[in-house]
Amino acid sequence: MSLKLTTILGARPQFVKASALSRRVARLNAEGAAIEETIVHTGQHYDQEMSDVFFSELAIPRPTLRLAAAGDDRAGRFAAMVSGLGDFLGRVRPDVVLVFGDTDTTLAGALTASQLGIPVAHVEAGLRSYNRTMPEETNRVLTDHISRFLFCPTTTAVTNLAAEGITDGKGTGAERVHVSLCGDIQLETLRHYAAASRLAPEIGEQVRALTKGGSYALATIHRAESTADAHRLGQLLLGLKRVARRLPVVIPLHPGTRKKMEEHGLDLDDPRVLVLPPVGFLDMIALLDGASLVMTDSGGLQKEAFFLRTPCLTLRRETEWVELVELGCNRICGVEAEAIDRGAALMLEKACDWSATPYGAGDTSRIVLETLSAAFTR
Repeated sequence: MSLKLTTILGARPQFVKASALSRRVARLNAEGAAIEETIVHTGQHYDQEMSDVFFSELAIPRPTLRLAAAGDDRAGRFAAMVSGLGDFLGRVRPDVVLVFGDTDTTLAGALTASQLGIPVAHVEAGLRSYNRTMPEETNRVLTDHISRFLFCPTTTAVTNLAAEGITDGKGTGAERVHVSLCGDIQLETLRHYAAASRLAPEIGEQVRALTKGGSYALATIHRAESTADAHRLGQLLLGLKRVARRLPVVIPLHPGTRKKMEEHGLDLDDPRVLVLPPVGFLDMIALLDGASLVMTDSGGLQKEAFFLRTPCLTLRRETEWVELVELGCNRICGVEAEAIDRGAALMLEKACDWSATPYGAGDTSRIVLETLSAAFTR
């Protein structure tokens, strides 16, 4: 098994997913494979709290290249990513470029590789919210239509691609498209690290002081659609404060969200709301595992909540993870304060069925690497 692979990362969810792939690469190489993985970090999440901590605690190999595509100008960031990636990929010429998810990093990696004639593999392909106002929706749609290898976490994702004319075997020769139902790579990562998840002592002390040993709700808000508009962000924050009257709320606050709160003159000042700085993956999993409810606009956290059997309230008007809504483990409540409070009350009283397994067997990285190695065996 031989393969020259470049993995492009830039944001927290991608670091988490990449850890499973890098572990599998190391395992296969120890068994005699010859897989060369180089990692590029675009710098989309550029501070230590949102980036470096994940590389260290998840044991991801350090990036071969680290770009500095940071700042508030999205178009400028994207241009910097494409420029830096173009120089690097033009020199390295990997067999395939692998991207995860739906961030600007995802699209920049796929677009740059495609322009250089390098095949693209998209892990987490086929997801759709059908809300084109979300930057993530544009990113994932364009990436899927650029990619040659599409690794889908669910049957719904495969169906979504087929509706857009992307089916397994379409094209011939080097243009042949591979669509694979491979399960969700986050399940693989979570299974590996769940036993090691723990709260840092200082965080644990703050949570215990807040809850007095009782239950709490965990919240995250970070998407551009949630934070750009002052009224929408204000309603989300007010909703968290109202939920806090039922049970305390813990929120690790994204730096971008904090900045937007300052710009809009908003706050989370409430004795029953604990605002934390961004936390590492293991701390986040421990917080999620200990929560009675999670309220989030994050796609990845919706799945992690399901894997850890924590009821979820989605602070959006739609979700890509429709399976969780159908199972009743996730409720879409919108972004108004009253609806958030009402939705939290319903989910706290709801008995959820956690027996379903819509996201595969937890061996996604094996399927991905075996598929790619078979395609590029020399």
